[in-house]
Amino acid sequence: MKKLIVAIDGPSGAGKSTVGKLLARELGYLYIDTGAMYRAIGLKAVREGLELKEGDALRALCARTEVRLVQDVVGLKVYLDNEDVSETIRTPDMGMAASAVSAQPCVRERLLQLQRRLGEGGGVVLEGRDIGTVVFPEAGVKFYLDANVEERARRRWMEFKEKGIETDLQKTIEEVSKRDYDDSHRDIAPLKKARDAVVVDSSGMGIKDVVTLMKTKVLEVAGN
Repeated sequence: MKKLIVAIDGPSGAGKSTVGKLLARELGYLYIDTGAMYRAIGLKAVREGLELKEGDALRALCARTEVRLVQDVVGLKVYLDNEDVSETIRTPDMGMAASAVSAQPCVRERLLQLQRRLGEGGGVVLEGRDIGTVVFPEAGVKFYLDANVEERARRRWMEFKEKGIETDLQKTIEEVSKRDYDDSHRDIAPLKKARDAVVVDSSGMGIKDVVTLMKTKVLEVAGN
Protein backbone atom coordinates (compact mmCIF):
# COMPACT_ATOMS: atom_id res chain seq x y z
CA MET A 1 0.00 0.00 0.00
CA LYS A 2 1.51 3.31 -1.06
CA LYS A 3 2.36 6.02 1.46
CA LEU A 4 0.44 9.21 0.77
CA ILE A 5 0.73 12.88 1.59
CA VAL A 6 -2.41 13.75 3.56
CA ALA A 7 -3.34 17.44 3.78
CA ILE A 8 -5.71 18.79 6.43
CA ASP A 9 -6.63 22.45 6.07
CA GLY A 10 -9.16 24.51 7.92
CA PRO A 11 -9.74 27.51 10.18
CA SER A 12 -8.54 28.05 13.73
CA GLY A 13 -10.11 25.75 16.32
CA ALA A 14 -11.52 23.24 13.85
CA GLY A 15 -9.58 20.44 15.55
CA LYS A 16 -6.86 19.98 12.95
CA SER A 17 -4.07 19.32 15.44
CA THR A 18 -6.01 16.79 17.51
CA VAL A 19 -7.36 14.98 14.47
CA GLY A 20 -4.05 15.17 12.60
CA LYS A 21 -2.12 13.56 15.45
CA LEU A 22 -4.63 10.74 15.87
CA LEU A 23 -4.94 10.12 12.13
CA ALA A 24 -1.16 9.95 11.73
CA ARG A 25 -0.96 7.48 14.62
CA GLU A 26 -3.70 5.31 13.11
CA LEU A 27 -1.98 5.26 9.73
CA GLY A 28 1.57 4.93 11.05
CA TYR A 29 2.41 8.25 9.38
CA LEU A 30 4.52 11.21 10.52
CA TYR A 31 2.48 14.15 11.83
CA ILE A 32 3.57 17.66 10.84
CA ASP A 33 1.95 20.68 12.52
CA THR A 34 2.76 23.59 10.21
CA GLY A 35 0.87 26.06 12.38
CA ALA A 36 3.32 25.40 15.20
CA MET A 37 6.14 26.52 12.92
CA TYR A 38 4.50 29.90 12.34
CA ARG A 39 3.81 30.24 16.05
CA ALA A 40 7.51 29.65 16.74
CA ILE A 41 8.57 32.38 14.32
CA GLY A 42 5.93 34.68 15.81
CA LEU A 43 7.24 33.95 19.31
CA LYS A 44 10.80 34.88 18.38
CA ALA A 45 9.68 38.05 16.62
CA VAL A 46 7.65 39.12 19.67
CA ARG A 47 10.53 38.34 22.01
CA GLU A 48 12.83 40.53 19.93
CA GLY A 49 10.29 43.33 19.74
CA LEU A 50 9.97 43.22 15.96
CA GLU A 51 7.00 44.39 13.96
CA LEU A 52 5.14 41.37 12.60
CA LYS A 53 5.32 42.47 8.99
CA GLU A 54 7.66 42.19 6.03
CA GLY A 55 10.91 44.07 6.50
CA ASP A 56 14.66 43.68 6.78
CA ALA A 57 14.51 42.73 10.46
CA LEU A 58 11.95 39.95 9.94
CA ARG A 59 13.79 38.60 6.89
CA ALA A 60 17.02 38.53 8.89
CA LEU A 61 15.26 36.76 11.76
CA CYS A 62 13.98 34.04 9.41
CA ALA A 63 17.46 33.53 7.96
CA ARG A 64 19.02 32.94 11.36
CA THR A 65 16.20 30.96 12.94
CA GLU A 66 15.88 27.19 13.15
CA VAL A 67 12.50 25.54 13.73
CA ARG A 68 12.41 21.78 14.26
CA LEU A 69 9.55 19.35 14.82
CA VAL A 70 10.49 16.23 16.77
CA GLN A 71 8.16 13.29 17.33
CA ASP A 72 8.69 11.46 20.62
CA VAL A 73 6.67 9.12 22.84
CA VAL A 74 4.88 12.06 24.46
CA GLY A 75 3.93 13.77 21.21
CA LEU A 76 5.18 16.40 18.81
CA LYS A 77 7.85 18.70 20.25
CA VAL A 78 8.52 22.11 18.71
CA TYR A 79 12.05 23.48 19.00
CA LEU A 80 12.99 27.09 18.34
CA ASP A 81 16.77 27.39 18.09
CA ASN A 82 17.11 24.27 20.29
CA GLU A 83 14.62 25.58 22.90
CA ASP A 84 11.53 23.45 23.49
CA VAL A 85 8.67 25.92 22.98
CA SER A 86 5.91 23.33 22.58
CA GLU A 87 3.82 24.83 25.39
CA THR A 88 5.00 28.45 25.14
CA ILE A 89 3.53 28.87 21.65
CA ARG A 90 0.06 27.62 22.64
CA THR A 91 -1.41 30.89 23.88
CA PRO A 92 -3.98 33.28 22.36
CA ASP A 93 -1.30 35.91 21.77
CA MET A 94 0.93 33.47 19.91
CA GLY A 95 -2.03 32.41 17.78
CA MET A 96 -2.52 36.00 16.66
CA ALA A 97 1.24 36.41 16.14
CA ALA A 98 1.27 33.29 13.96
CA SER A 99 -1.55 34.70 11.84
CA ALA A 100 0.36 37.96 11.39
CA VAL A 101 3.74 36.49 10.42
CA SER A 102 2.18 33.83 8.19
CA ALA A 103 1.04 36.63 5.88
CA GLN A 104 4.64 37.74 5.30
CA PRO A 105 6.48 36.46 2.18
CA CYS A 106 9.84 36.00 3.90
CA VAL A 107 8.32 33.79 6.60
CA ARG A 108 6.28 31.70 4.19
CA GLU A 109 9.25 31.18 1.88
CA ARG A 110 11.46 30.03 4.76
CA LEU A 111 8.94 27.59 6.21
CA LEU A 112 7.59 26.37 2.88
CA GLN A 113 11.00 24.90 2.05
CA LEU A 114 11.10 23.04 5.35
CA GLN A 115 7.53 21.77 5.09
CA ARG A 116 8.08 20.37 1.60
CA ARG A 117 11.32 18.71 2.65
CA LEU A 118 9.62 17.03 5.60
CA GLY A 119 6.70 15.74 3.56
CA GLU A 120 8.13 14.98 0.13
CA GLY A 121 8.63 11.26 0.81
CA GLY A 122 4.97 10.63 1.65
CA GLY A 123 3.62 8.81 4.68
CA VAL A 124 2.82 12.15 6.33
CA VAL A 125 -0.17 14.02 7.68
CA LEU A 126 0.28 17.80 7.44
CA GLU A 127 -2.20 20.27 8.82
CA GLY A 128 -2.43 24.01 8.40
CA ARG A 129 -4.15 26.68 6.31
CA ASP A 130 -2.67 26.14 2.84
CA ILE A 131 -1.35 22.58 2.72
CA GLY A 132 -3.64 21.35 -0.05
CA THR A 133 -3.57 24.61 -2.01
CA VAL A 134 0.07 25.75 -1.81
CA VAL A 135 2.44 23.46 0.12
CA PHE A 136 1.33 20.16 -1.43
CA PRO A 137 -1.29 20.81 -4.13
CA GLU A 138 -0.48 17.29 -5.39
CA ALA A 139 -1.32 15.66 -2.02
CA GLY A 140 -2.90 12.23 -2.37
CA VAL A 141 -5.80 13.10 -0.06
CA LYS A 142 -6.99 16.55 0.97
CA PHE A 143 -9.41 17.38 3.75
CA TYR A 144 -10.96 20.69 4.75
CA LEU A 145 -11.90 20.40 8.41
CA ASP A 146 -14.39 22.98 9.61
CA ALA A 147 -16.92 23.77 12.36
CA ASN A 148 -19.07 26.78 13.14
CA VAL A 149 -17.29 29.69 14.79
CA GLU A 150 -19.06 29.32 18.15
CA GLU A 151 -18.08 25.67 18.43
CA ARG A 152 -14.49 26.36 17.40
CA ALA A 153 -14.21 29.17 19.92
CA ARG A 154 -15.70 26.98 22.67
CA ARG A 155 -13.13 24.26 21.97
CA ARG A 156 -10.29 26.76 22.03
CA TRP A 157 -11.64 28.28 25.27
CA MET A 158 -11.82 24.84 26.91
CA GLU A 159 -8.27 24.10 25.77
CA PHE A 160 -7.05 27.31 27.40
CA LYS A 161 -8.89 26.56 30.64
CA GLU A 162 -7.34 23.07 30.81
CA LYS A 163 -3.92 24.68 30.53
CA GLY A 164 -4.70 27.21 33.23
CA ILE A 165 -4.93 30.12 30.79
CA GLU A 166 -7.75 32.45 31.89
CA THR A 167 -9.68 34.02 29.04
CA ASP A 168 -13.26 35.08 28.35
CA LEU A 169 -15.41 32.95 26.03
CA GLN A 170 -16.86 35.97 24.21
CA LYS A 171 -13.36 37.36 23.73
CA THR A 172 -12.27 33.98 22.33
CA ILE A 173 -15.17 34.03 19.85
CA GLU A 174 -14.09 37.50 18.71
CA GLU A 175 -10.44 36.41 18.38
CA VAL A 176 -11.37 33.30 16.36
CA SER A 177 -13.61 35.41 14.08
CA LYS A 178 -10.83 37.95 13.56
CA ARG A 179 -8.31 35.22 12.77
CA ASP A 180 -10.75 33.71 10.26
CA TYR A 181 -10.97 37.07 8.51
CA ASP A 182 -7.22 37.71 8.60
CA ASP A 183 -6.31 34.23 7.37
CA SER A 184 -8.83 34.24 4.52
CA HIS A 185 -8.09 37.79 3.33
CA ARG A 186 -4.28 37.82 3.32
CA ASP A 187 -2.66 38.32 -0.07
CA ILE A 188 -0.33 35.31 0.15
CA ALA A 189 -1.68 31.77 0.48
CA PRO A 190 -5.05 32.72 2.02
CA LEU A 191 -7.10 30.13 3.85
CA LYS A 192 -9.41 28.46 1.35
CA LYS A 193 -10.68 25.02 0.46
CA ALA A 194 -8.84 23.13 -2.26
CA ARG A 195 -11.19 22.26 -5.10
CA ASP A 196 -10.63 18.53 -4.61
CA ALA A 197 -10.72 18.55 -0.81
CA VAL A 198 -13.16 16.42 1.18
CA VAL A 199 -15.09 18.79 3.45
CA VAL A 200 -15.63 17.55 6.99
CA ASP A 201 -17.86 19.63 9.27
CA SER A 202 -16.98 18.54 12.79
CA SER A 203 -19.55 20.77 14.55
CA GLY A 204 -21.67 17.83 15.62
CA MET A 205 -19.09 15.04 15.35
CA GLY A 206 -16.86 13.41 17.92
CA ILE A 207 -13.11 13.25 17.37
CA LYS A 208 -13.14 9.48 16.86
CA ASP A 209 -15.82 9.76 14.19
CA VAL A 210 -13.82 12.40 12.31
CA VAL A 211 -10.63 10.32 12.45
CA THR A 212 -12.48 7.17 11.33
CA LEU A 213 -14.00 9.01 8.37
CA MET A 214 -10.62 10.37 7.30
CA LYS A 215 -8.79 7.09 7.81
CA THR A 216 -11.35 5.26 5.67
CA LYS A 217 -10.85 7.76 2.85
CA VAL A 218 -7.03 7.60 3.03
CA LEU A 219 -6.99 3.79 2.97
CA GLU A 220 -9.43 3.79 0.09
CA VAL A 221 -7.15 6.04 -1.97
CA ALA A 222 -3.93 4.31 -0.89
CA GLY A 223 -5.27 0.93 -1.91
CA ASN A 224 -6.00 2.00 -5.47
